[in-house]
Amino acid sequence: MDLSQTGSAGLKALYVVFAFCSALFLGFLKGILVGPVSALIMIIGNVGIILGLFPAHVAWTIYTLIKIDRFDVPLKVAILFGLPALFGIWLGLSIAGSVLVGLGYGFFTPWVSTFEAFRHGNELKKFKHCVMDGTWGTVKGSCTVVRDFADICYHSYPLYLKELRESPASEEVKTLRLIHVPACILVGVLGLMVEIPLYTAIAVVKSPYMLFKGWYRLIHDLISREGPFLEVACIPIAGLTILMWPIVVIGSILLTVVSSIFVGLYAAVVVYQERSFKRGVIYVIAMVAEFDEYTNDWLYLREGTIFPKPHYRKRVVSQPSELSVRGRVAAGGKLSFAPMEAPAMHMPSVANSRSVREAIHEVKMVQIWGHMMRSCELRAKQLLDAEVITPSDLYEWLNSENSNEGCIIGVGLPCYSFLHTLLCSIRSNSAGLLLLDDVEVTYLNRPHDKLMDWFFNPIMVLKEQVKVIKLEEGEVRFLEKVLLFRSNTQRMEAWDNGSLIPQDALRAAQIEGISRRMIGMMRGVSKFPTYRRRFHQVVKNLITYSIQKESTVAPSSIKSTSIEDV
Repeated sequence: MDLSQTGSAGLKALYVVFAFCSALFLGFLKGILVGPVSALIMIIGNVGIILGLFPAHVAWTIYTLIKIDRFDVPLKVAILFGLPALFGIWLGLSIAGSVLVGLGYGFFTPWVSTFEAFRHGNELKKFKHCVMDGTWGTVKGSCTVVRDFADICYHSYPLYLKELRESPASEEVKTLRLIHVPACILVGVLGLMVEIPLYTAIAVVKSPYMLFKGWYRLIHDLISREGPFLEVACIPIAGLTILMWPIVVIGSILLTVVSSIFVGLYAAVVVYQERSFKRGVIYVIAMVAEFDEYTNDWLYLREGTIFPKPHYRKRVVSQPSELSVRGRVAAGGKLSFAPMEAPAMHMPSVANSRSVREAIHEVKMVQIWGHMMRSCELRAKQLLDAEVITPSDLYEWLNSENSNEGCIIGVGLPCYSFLHTLLCSIRSNSAGLLLLDDVEVTYLNRPHDKLMDWFFNPIMVLKEQVKVIKLEEGEVRFLEKVLLFRSNTQRMEAWDNGSLIPQDALRAAQIEGISRRMIGMMRGVSKFPTYRRRFHQVVKNLITYSIQKESTVAPSSIKSTSIEDV
């Protein structure tokens, strides 16, 4: 009996080894065949967008710099002289990044897709997906990346500049004394000369620790069946992670070098903010110690740093409430904010990894995008049925060239949908956001990344504000009008939804403030990657829905007319 069990276990082990080696070879073969095509699409597409829009980016940036009222003339002139260097850095890093990302995506995505096929339960499905996954999907994915990058460069960046130009001028205009210009230049150059070699040296010296500690953690999880190795179906993927870990280490070194460029250049900003050459030099010294201490924490080395860490700020730079991304819900429903964490240094963590079963409970960003778009589509269909919005509004957004055109669909519809999401969450006493299909996003299960932090915490604050003022039904209907049509008073008056205009000046100001914040949030979200592509698909679905609706209404109206004639 023991011999048969031992033999069965040995056969299973041989099967796992054979399957792993076969998937590794098949993934390599697909990477060789599909990788060049996918990489070329991404490299040619992204580089073409960068070079094609470069003159427009230069013109938009200079025009915004001239029109903005936040800076005085000497500061504008200083920034203008610094723009060629910034644009040169943009061209170099963006083209190099496009090449590296294109090669990495094209060659490694087929490998990962091959190993992900082992998650299927049926052996036939495993074989089918091992062969098919990562081929045409990789090519389509590269096209999607190019499209999203084009949306960022052609829509998001001009929209950001437009909002910067139209934002009200602050009471304190930022000024620059010409005596500080040489200091800013010298410290900026000094920052590059110090940070790039020292950051690179620290990353290279500690890379063996990262390599072997990462391998140790992954192999420990494999032996003890923890983390990603808890489920048998995920063992091949985790095995691929072990093989690819050296590439992750090399990538972290490259990202460290890129990050050090911006850290070094920021020394010039410190000189301008503190009005002190000495403070800029101290910043250059302190940031080396910050990076060394940060990497020690990530790699579980000794605490602290061997480098001096002086304070380079005479005063604390205030952080806007929207950017206080460490908010947590304390007792009584109040938001508590912990201190801001150290700046991200692109160092992968080698801490204990969670299992796939544990990670499933975390709501993914793609789920939130999907729920947002589905909610917009459902609310828009209701508005189309009620003839509140028309197909011409949809076509206007599709053909719009700037944010002022098609704003009813581009801004009003997402705000209208999001308002109902907030109200539904409040009525159900949810601790977070209640999305479709009763999916709840809270501080505990939300995606933990900076992009989501900037989006989630202000929304929670806005939700509490809406909850506190206790809007009546008529006021909710009025807020719907304001969000959907904004300043289009003719459309607002035409929509009879039972709204009640607040007579109290304080109440009206509260509702107006909520509408402005919500519109600002949705404008910010619209600049996120992948948003425009997803929303474009929603508008196309709505146009199809309206066409189908008209085609079903037309025959019935003809039929009723013929009956009346008879």
